[in-house]
Amino acid sequence: MHFAIYNLHFALRSIFMTIPSVPPECYLVLSGILFTIGVIGALTRRNAIVVFMSIELMLNAVNLSFITLSHFLQSIDGVIFAFFVMAVAAAEAAVGLAIFVMIYRSRDTINVDEINLLKW
Repeated sequence: MHFAIYNLHFALRSIFMTIPSVPPECYLVLSGILFTIGVIGALTRRNAIVVFMSIELMLNAVNLSFITLSHFLQSIDGVIFAFFVMAVAAAEAAVGLAIFVMIYRSRDTINVDEINLLKW
């Protein structure tokens, strides 16, 4: 049984080693495109949840660039930063959605143009 698993490992390794790897520039270009889409979404949309999703898209684009550069430089620093960004994004999602629920209950809308809670 152990011999069959060993042979399967080398068979899969030989299959995946023949696939050409994607250069890091492609990942960085994809990260830039995702970040640009997030910025455009955050600046042009009026729905607070769509703006929130655009901010999350920007955070994921930064995570992609962190992971790409970490792999390219063969360092663990980018992975650690990406982990902390994901932890902050999870906390932001929990707090942000709770704020949206409270705003919707008091104003019956989550349109960012109609939310003026900080005005006198």
